Amino acid sequence: QVQLVESGGGSVQAGGSLRLSCAASRYTYNNYCMGWIRQAPGKEREGVVAIYPGGMSPYYADSVKGRFTISRDNAKNTLYLQMNSLKPEDTAMYYCAASTGCSYITMIRSYAYNNWGQGTQVTVSS
Repeated sequence: QVQLVESGGGSVQAGGSLRLSCAASRYTYNNYCMGWIRQAPGKEREGVVAIYPGGMSPYYADSVKGRFTISRDNAKNTLYLQMNSLKPEDTAMYYCAASTGCSYITMIRSYAYNNWGQGTQVTVSS
């Protein structure tokens, strides 16, 4: 098990930027898939980006490619999501998630994860 705590959400205008952080309670680089999953009101959870253990290339959802960037600071056990050129449709609760029972194919899916943070709200106004 790993505990996850997100921060960095807020309200911005379209075109703006935010950086989300996810602090993990243990070292995750070698053993955990890590992902950012979002859920807008009335919609299902949507995988935004995920990263496989050991540093393979991240997998981005088409809706965020070129705008969002995942990164990590292994010394701090912290995962980041830099979000640029934000759009109103990016408005959602953003969750950090972790799993040891994932594959490169499934890691973008919310069902691949069994460790979740509490979420941080991102609101983008037009």
